Amino acid sequence: MSFNPPTELDMKIKRLLIASLCILLLQNYLSAQDKLNIKFGKIAPEDFDLSKNKVDTGASAVIIADIGNTSFIGNAKGDFSLIFKRFKRIKIINRNGYDVAKESIYVYANGADEEKLTDLKAVTYNLENGKVTETKLDEKSIFTDKIDKYRSKKKFTLPAVKEGSIIEMAYTIKSDFYTRLRSWNFQWEYPCLWSEYQVTIPQFFHYVGLTQGEDQSFFIKTSKDVTANYTVREPGGSGRDEIYNIMGSAVENRWVRKDVAPLKEENFTTTMKNHVSRIEFQLHYVQFGESGERHDYMGNWFIASEKLLKDEHFGEALDEDNRWMSEEIKTITVDCKDNLEKIKKTYAYLREHFTCTDHDALRADNSLKTVFKKKNGNVAEINLLLVAMLRHENISADPAVLSTRDNGFASETYPLMDGFNYVICVARDNDKPYYLDASEPMIGFAHLPIDCYNGQARIINKEKPYAIYFDSDSLKEQKMSSVIIINDEKGHPSGSFQSTLGYYESYNVREKTRKKSVKDVFKDIQTAYGSDIEIENTGIDSLEKLEFPVKMHYDFNLKNIDEDIIYFNPMMSEGYKENPFKSAERKYPVEMPYTSDEIYSFTMEVPTGYTVEEVPKSARVLLNEKEGLFEYLVVKNEDGIQMRSRIKLNKAVFTSEDYNTLRDFFAFVVKKQSEQIVFKKKK
Repeated sequence: MSFNPPTELDMKIKRLLIASLCILLLQNYLSAQDKLNIKFGKIAPEDFDLSKNKVDTGASAVIIADIGNTSFIGNAKGDFSLIFKRFKRIKIINRNGYDVAKESIYVYANGADEEKLTDLKAVTYNLENGKVTETKLDEKSIFTDKIDKYRSKKKFTLPAVKEGSIIEMAYTIKSDFYTRLRSWNFQWEYPCLWSEYQVTIPQFFHYVGLTQGEDQSFFIKTSKDVTANYTVREPGGSGRDEIYNIMGSAVENRWVRKDVAPLKEENFTTTMKNHVSRIEFQLHYVQFGESGERHDYMGNWFIASEKLLKDEHFGEALDEDNRWMSEEIKTITVDCKDNLEKIKKTYAYLREHFTCTDHDALRADNSLKTVFKKKNGNVAEINLLLVAMLRHENISADPAVLSTRDNGFASETYPLMDGFNYVICVARDNDKPYYLDASEPMIGFAHLPIDCYNGQARIINKEKPYAIYFDSDSLKEQKMSSVIIINDEKGHPSGSFQSTLGYYESYNVREKTRKKSVKDVFKDIQTAYGSDIEIENTGIDSLEKLEFPVKMHYDFNLKNIDEDIIYFNPMMSEGYKENPFKSAERKYPVEMPYTSDEIYSFTMEVPTGYTVEEVPKSARVLLNEKEGLFEYLVVKNEDGIQMRSRIKLNKAVFTSEDYNTLRDFFAFVVKKQSEQIVFKKKK
């Protein structure tokens, strides 16, 4: 038999066959990975072993699967409803993961219409002697908490949970509010092996989809056209109902993420809501057919503002006569010489006489007259009342809506009202705006709570609903402290401390004294010093003058000054004891509440009978050239020591790329501020 070597053509054909086979195998593999082969109630002993998966070894729980689906159906009200279904399977690793067995499901209501939770089932599985046992949730263990007139939550805790348990839950929510298409979080505080959301939207509904998160990559992201049929029943009142069968197409969207890393809380993060991987939706418009009438829902800020001003739970009462408040306003403003004084007096009256029942509210639950009579209300009610009272006196005032820091950023692109949760008053005198929040009893005139400094806010008025910005970089917090230590007539060192606090640190002191007492403030200071220092003659100035910074002062005596060698930290109780940035890396921006400038000065006579053996060296360090600085200056002479420490940060928000530099900066600060003066007893 003769052997003929392969020709070049034969080799090309062979390579093509191999490549085709590889592609076919890859397609089969991807097809197998396209769906997660998992069903409720189907648990085998091998499902308890997650060693083959990419799981964080430090995790207290692992979300094995979190799968959601939203579809549309026709309803019996002549319209469409949403059907949202969800399935979750979670493995509990240790006791720290028990909280995953506590579930809250939020439902929405508006008048007679409400979302309905159905088909709820939840089971705990345990592996005992190689066999799977199950414990089902008792329906009597499901409770309902009403949050406000629009929202409530169904809550329950799965039974028989222990280390190693697997829990499952599944439920359906039927909703007539297609303007509130449910969002989806792909990321939680625990690692997730598979997170999937599928939404099938009829062709006549048009939504805007918004994604966020540090990682927006998807294992699967598809969108395809599918056929759809919908049956809508139009109530006929006393006559016969009309039934419509609507045929058309829909778009089936599917998003899947695999092996999703957990969210990890970091210092100086306003809220993890800003960083979680998620997708949310806003209904833009509805249009049946190309020639059908278009109904806009999202619109623009002029439309959104107009709707809010006509809303009976927001702006409807602002321009009414409101004669019922006339006598009270007359008493409040009787001695006022101008409009600015009227604004201040009206604001102070509400701040001092009204109690805020909820600091998370965009709309009023009660009429302004009821709020005025009861002397309490949510933040929207109190500040809308302030707007109404000022307008009653022909003073220019508008409400403004914003999202607080713990609520996350509001969209600047679209007027998504669900992203806002707070209302303030914007009053004007001679075209100068004053931003006011009468719901906070310890906030001075023209100041806002620090939680309001979260970027964009929107003025709500007819003429120009423009954006205003409250950024943490715009807040300048200054603090000056000084310590003077001298030797008394007996040669014992004693000293005085005084500090003028920044505005928001002053606010915190006022809040503490309001809830506790001035004595408690100094009790904490004494505890921090320990037994080596005893404080006396304590005092706090300007506690009631809310527009001014608080001044704290006290005297102190140094004890146990009788050793051969004395080590003394000149920073006393001030300064950084540890680095606030400990993590080796960071994925999220550093969001400090404000810029800061802290100056601390220290003057000390050398204790009688001692000499100065050693003092810290002076140092000066810049943070990214112009973004901050740290100064530590020391001067020593025969009689005493002077030291001045200054930390200045010129901005409040730093990117994750700046994190290492910021961490190293504070590491140097901590090290330097921990250095001590060494005194040696004379022989």
